[in-house]
Amino acid sequence: MTPRKSKITDPAKPAPSKPFRLVKFFSFTGLVVFLVFTLALSWLITNHAKKVLLDRSEAYSLVVAENLGHQVFQQFVVPTVLRYGKIALRKPEQQEALDKVVRDATHGLRIQSVTIFDSRKNIISFSTHKELIGRVDLGGIEYQRALERKSSSRLNSRGNVLNLLPGAPKISSELHTYIPFVQRQTFGNKPAPIMGVIEVVQDLSEDVEEIVRFQAYVSAILLVIMSGLFAVLRFIVGKAERIIENRAEERRRLEEQLHQNEKLATLGKMVASVSHEIKNPLGIVRSTAEILGKRLKSVAPGNEHLANIIVEEAGRLDGIVREFLDFARPQVAKFALTSVNDVLEKVANFIEPDLAQRKITLALELDSTLDPLAIDRELLYRAFLNILVNGRQAMPEGGTLTVRSRRPDGGQGGMVVEVVDTGIGIAPDKVGRIFTPFYTDKNRGTGLGLAIVQNIIASHGGEIEVDSEEGRGSLFRVTLPNR
Repeated sequence: MTPRKSKITDPAKPAPSKPFRLVKFFSFTGLVVFLVFTLALSWLITNHAKKVLLDRSEAYSLVVAENLGHQVFQQFVVPTVLRYGKIALRKPEQQEALDKVVRDATHGLRIQSVTIFDSRKNIISFSTHKELIGRVDLGGIEYQRALERKSSSRLNSRGNVLNLLPGAPKISSELHTYIPFVQRQTFGNKPAPIMGVIEVVQDLSEDVEEIVRFQAYVSAILLVIMSGLFAVLRFIVGKAERIIENRAEERRRLEEQLHQNEKLATLGKMVASVSHEIKNPLGIVRSTAEILGKRLKSVAPGNEHLANIIVEEAGRLDGIVREFLDFARPQVAKFALTSVNDVLEKVANFIEPDLAQRKITLALELDSTLDPLAIDRELLYRAFLNILVNGRQAMPEGGTLTVRSRRPDGGQGGMVVEVVDTGIGIAPDKVGRIFTPFYTDKNRGTGLGLAIVQNIIASHGGEIEVDSEEGRGSLFRVTLPNR
């Protein structure tokens, strides 16, 4: 059968607490802050590295360009003017001579290309890339600054971290440095005339790629570190959430139990007072009815059953009063090492004749290897008897009532007692209420029987739960620990 469980160790189940919303807010906010901090730090480091690289490369290019201008003037301009009278780079022999001087001056240096612009108009007079010779207006603003005797540089760079992915275009970076090409020998205080503008192109692609790769490494490392910190933070905050939730739930449960106990204590006092006032007069009524029955038997034969009715009803009322008193003033358990199986056998022997009359078969499945436990024999007798009586009442058409004892699952200490009936079962909406004081679905009864069982089992440090399916029967499971 499909079980529907009701556990009585927590009779007042508190409503679930609200989520600890601060946890999520703090965690996700921390993650966003960590990510932003990681990206910003990576960007700052990379930009600083690029700036240092650019400054050093520009200083290097200026030195190379200055030396190149000096070499060109000494080894090309002066000899060419002395030999030909003027410089005419359109002539192949002068182009070859200048090309040789430039390549000798830049040999072994990290220079990609050298270009010389005419000083009179923005036209390329010489370039190590022959296809650029004769092209105009390629100097840009740097050409104009060089004519004003101001050296300057321009960085042409393309690519980012995504270019490190397989199949992506390679990172490219070129530093273009422009300096004025001036005449080295002058007379008087006049400034040296500008003969042209020299452009030196330095390839920084490998250096920039290493910087970008370093940026990727830094970002990855920081991301791993921040993720680890976030995971630790999430764990700590999550644990704090669970602790707070557990404490809040425990507080609510204790408050609910305290409130319930206060109500039960007040009710118990009232019940005890009323029951005490009823018990003595009820005893007098019963004894008087017994005497009256004896007299009626001799005075008015055939009417003595009327007195018997009074005696029976007085006895039933006395039982109800006793239940009220037991609930209002529960007895203090007196523990002693006792075999629980002996208690179960005693209960079975007492109730078996009544079960047989109702066509109910009683089956005992007791584990004889179980050790004695520290229990109150009389209290447990009453508890198990009450459970068996409930099983009997659940089988008005007969059936099987099974009582078994066994060891707890997992080999723990103590023992488990199970009472299984094949009766009508318990409706799902009633399973959670059967241990509530004064709740009953029977025409007669106080609704205190299972509540008293609950108190007895709880006084032994045990637990009781029920699995039931409507129409197929119920299983009451009592777990008793070692004491």
